[in-house]
Amino acid sequence: MVNTEIGTKPHFTHRKVMVSGIPIHVVESGSISKPALFFIHGWPTCWLEFETVMTILSEDYHVIAIDLPGIGESEVPLKSYSKRTIAACVRGVMETMDLTDVTLVGCDVGGQITYAFLKNYPTIISRAVIMNVVIPGVEPWDTVKSNPYIWHFAFHSIPELPERLVSGNEFLYFSYFYDVLAGKDKKMDDARKKLYTDAYIRPDALKAGFDFYRWFPQDQKDNVALKDQKVSIPVLYLRGEDEQIDIETYMRGFSENGFQHIKAKVIENCGHFSAEEEPEKVAGAIGEFIKGC
Repeated sequence: MVNTEIGTKPHFTHRKVMVSGIPIHVVESGSISKPALFFIHGWPTCWLEFETVMTILSEDYHVIAIDLPGIGESEVPLKSYSKRTIAACVRGVMETMDLTDVTLVGCDVGGQITYAFLKNYPTIISRAVIMNVVIPGVEPWDTVKSNPYIWHFAFHSIPELPERLVSGNEFLYFSYFYDVLAGKDKKMDDARKKLYTDAYIRPDALKAGFDFYRWFPQDQKDNVALKDQKVSIPVLYLRGEDEQIDIETYMRGFSENGFQHIKAKVIENCGHFSAEEEPEKVAGAIGEFIKGC
């Protein structure tokens, strides 16, 4: 069983790992002799999204998280924010750190990067967890992106305009998403919101966050091109109960795109920010998944 008692926070080591000349902020804890858990955050968060989950799991695993390139303390942006390009960067971090027996965990944009990693490097990791996200080019992508409730997909894709409108109002703008996407009675406090917002406060970081969306058309092309690429390792798909999605539709999409061993789990009493809202349940689900593989 995974120890879900948070207790005293572990010692997190912070360092920069160079990948093709790009310094990536890496946070880690736990013994390097244990299986690795590699976390990739979403938008608009940073590595801190998984801080409590990492704390819970650090006794049993070597836990690692990054700030995505251009975000937070990974100050240097990429030229391309296609999820295939970012997945190559993640692979570079893994290779530089000489990680083995890796479970890759990605939420939101991090989940899209995890999908791209699985399709492009299907034999490098042992298993994966994709959380709280739809994948470009994979059912129900067309339905989700045309939903007026998901208006920000189109807005963020516009060149330059989002930066001009949001700059100087980052906390107000990001707080909208922290509030509306959270589960019932799961609102973040202002201190946490500020930590996340600060990760995007630089002009380059703000642009990088919107660039995640601007590359969706390319991501869709990349994913469709690899539709028949089989993914044979175990994959877990997690969603928050309050996201109120038809999870069977998502599972059908994964199966139609070559995922041969995928299972799903709904995390109760939370919304989009599952790792932030219900870290004990998320940590438990990940731990049970790994032990069951």
